[in-house]
Amino acid sequence: MNTGLLSVFIPTFFFVSVTPGMCMTLAMTLGMSIGVKRALWMMLGELAGVGLVATLSAAGVAALLLNYPDVFTVLKYAGGVYLAYTGIQMWMSRGKMAISTDSAAQATEKALIMQGFITAIANPKGWAFFVALLPPFLDTASPLAAQLVSLIAIILLLEFTCLLIYASGGRSLRSLLMKSGNVRLMNRIAGTLMIGVGIWLAAG
Repeated sequence: MNTGLLSVFIPTFFFVSVTPGMCMTLAMTLGMSIGVKRALWMMLGELAGVGLVATLSAAGVAALLLNYPDVFTVLKYAGGVYLAYTGIQMWMSRGKMAISTDSAAQATEKALIMQGFITAIANPKGWAFFVALLPPFLDTASPLAAQLVSLIAIILLLEFTCLLIYASGGRSLRSLLMKSGNVRLMNRIAGTLMIGVGIWLAAG
């Protein structure tokens, strides 16, 4: 994967990850209710789930690219359109967050791991995002396996970083993001990036 694409992939996925969603609100809620240290168990499960979703999505994408090279062009345009669509949806968001109020104080480590894992794999948007995002950032002239391993490793690192940010923020971060205007601003920043990257990928 060339440096140019990597320099776009990292901020793109970071903004998508850091935007309030199911996994981030769960990390924030647990960080506030049971502390960052115990919330790490949930993060372990969530990262395993994200890794599984990314790997299965990547395997499907790789199989298509190897057997049907022409599909790459179609997926490239589709990925660009999807990213732009995601950006528009972020701009239209009303800036609301679904904060879970369930108590996790008595949850076991295994239960926390499963909670994170299920949250990650049960999100259909996660599957759609990986399928749409990966193809535009792949170089068909280079070995696909090495590229996919690198991208998934970067994805997991960024995801873990964002989970820590939310869990560490605790009550103050929740108070900040519960304000609709703040969530809307974050969504619009990420949305603008998504639209720009979508156009760049489709036109490149």
